[in-house]
Amino acid sequence: MPIKLENVGIAVRDLEATIAFFTDLGLTVLGRDTVSGEWTDTAVGLDGNHANIAMLQTPDGNGRLELFEYINPEAIETDPTRPNEIGMHRVAFSVDNIDEALEIAARHGCHPLRGVATYGDMFKLTYVRGPSGIIVMLAEELTKS
Repeated sequence: MPIKLENVGIAVRDLEATIAFFTDLGLTVLGRDTVSGEWTDTAVGLDGNHANIAMLQTPDGNGRLELFEYINPEAIETDPTRPNEIGMHRVAFSVDNIDEALEIAARHGCHPLRGVATYGDMFKLTYVRGPSGIIVMLAEELTKS
């Protein structure tokens, strides 16, 4: 059976701020909607499910994020995840220039957890705490082919 990754879904507290962060990094909004009703209750497994959603795509067309801002049931605030916690870990992006990506992130109040590291002579990379506590990995390939 063939399988392909469709998207990564992330619940956020502020849809507009999260869209602004990811579009400034280079993703584009494919669509937006407000979803509710029996079909979404069944699909998501929440009674009375009602959410504003947005689908974003990377410039190469291969990666998508689906962002959800819950109207009902009320969103549950949790502590931001840490890199070593079990469960959803992070979303990662390749960037042409990590310094430029970090400048964009900083304009949204988002900063590296510790700093920028170099992995061998292959990558410069960092984890950034994004909107709603999302961990975003940024990686710049040093040996571009």
